[in-house]
Amino acid sequence: MSNGELWERHAQWWIKGFTDGVDPEYTDQIIPIAVSELAGMKIVLDVGCGDGQIGRALSANGAAVVGVDPTWGQISVAAERGNGPLYACASASNLPVANASCDAVLACLVFEHIDDVDSAISEISRVLKPGGMFAFFLNHPLLQTPGSGWIDDHFVEPPEQYWRIGAYLVETANVEEVEKDVFIRFVHRPLSRYINALSEHSLVLEQMIEPSPPESFLEKAPEYRLAHTIPRLLYLRLRKVL
Repeated sequence: MSNGELWERHAQWWIKGFTDGVDPEYTDQIIPIAVSELAGMKIVLDVGCGDGQIGRALSANGAAVVGVDPTWGQISVAAERGNGPLYACASASNLPVANASCDAVLACLVFEHIDDVDSAISEISRVLKPGGMFAFFLNHPLLQTPGSGWIDDHFVEPPEQYWRIGAYLVETANVEEVEKDVFIRFVHRPLSRYINALSEHSLVLEQMIEPSPPESFLEKAPEYRLAHTIPRLLYLRLRKVL
């Protein structure tokens, strides 16, 4: 089954589990960062917008937002929820937007599912005005590396727990069962792969944020409290230069 087919089949898993105020990482961390970073931007393109929750927050803050997503199951819900943004069904590699027409582009937890990363970054650079901002959110590549996770070492006294990193430098695509009978395709890339591709398309890093998970998330998922020093989220602010 293709990546697109997987997302169409499991769109409701994302809608029910991560939108409409049910996910504290979005409500208490991602959306506030996005609103703060994009304050004052007039025209914003939200790539991989899902149900439009970030776009609605930006619209409420005064931006004109266009959201695009390749999954009809996401776009239909975004259109139903409305409240400001306009929506189109489109892929990141073929954005239905004119050259140099956007003050900012946002992509939140999207590139982990994109195969043709270079075409997507090229498109984002194309639609940005000179001096425009790319607000780029990723599941942290360190956390996302296949084979990474907590290890309980009982061969030492007292027992220790430490974080094992998998094959971080190897670009890898895997279909993961994220919940019973829910399969999502993830692409792991080292951070250097993203930074170099962005730089090649005139997108230069200005700011990097690796926040700890918010307290509201740790209260909901206490098993992550021991891992609060391992970042789950990575945010990059990039600027289009000539």
